[in-house]
Amino acid sequence: MRRLPLAVVSFVAALATVAAVAAAPVSAAVSRPASVGASSLSTSHPKDRFALGDSVMLGAKKDLKGLGFAIVDAVESRQAYAGPGLIKQRGGNLPTNVVVHLGTNGTFPLSVCKKIVDTVGPDHRVFFVTIHVPRSWQKGNNQVIHQCDAAFADDRVHVIDWNSLANAHPKWLYHDHTHLKPAGARAFADLINSSVDQAIKVAHRRAVGSAGGTGSAGTVTP
Repeated sequence: MRRLPLAVVSFVAALATVAAVAAAPVSAAVSRPASVGASSLSTSHPKDRFALGDSVMLGAKKDLKGLGFAIVDAVESRQAYAGPGLIKQRGGNLPTNVVVHLGTNGTFPLSVCKKIVDTVGPDHRVFFVTIHVPRSWQKGNNQVIHQCDAAFADDRVHVIDWNSLANAHPKWLYHDHTHLKPAGARAFADLINSSVDQAIKVAHRRAVGSAGGTGSAGTVTP
């Protein structure tokens, strides 16, 4: 039940730099720490990562793809209950690391959350991103995400706490307090990417540790 409240510690140290980007002209050259990632400035080599979400993620689609997410399936008004079916449609083409940001547009039942994990399968990691939306279901949906995380093995499900980060940086959001301005889109994408990176590193260390004394190193799919 590993939780990644704000991804890696180094990401928090870089928040001031990201916030400064919000005030800079769009055409200005930007230099940011490696721990944050230059999501809007360059395109990384495609990684084994898939992102599923709604209009909030759609606002960061370009940034996520710039960080190496080969597939970003995000559309407006998507409901959480659509998640299991959309993942099932991927079949055997589903990448190892699956990021899900659903629940912005309505309730996110625990049964649906668990079904998403079961549909993804035991050989994958699922990263649920907490929601930030001024609606009555925000608190309940985020609680469901944590409950879902607690119901599965440590490295199978992870929580990425976008809600806390968005609360700390309201200027990253438009007037609806939900959707992402350019700086918010970069921060959203960087948080997700660094969280997945961190989970992979932890899994690799565990695999190497468990292989100690066996004469072979563990293998972790990035």
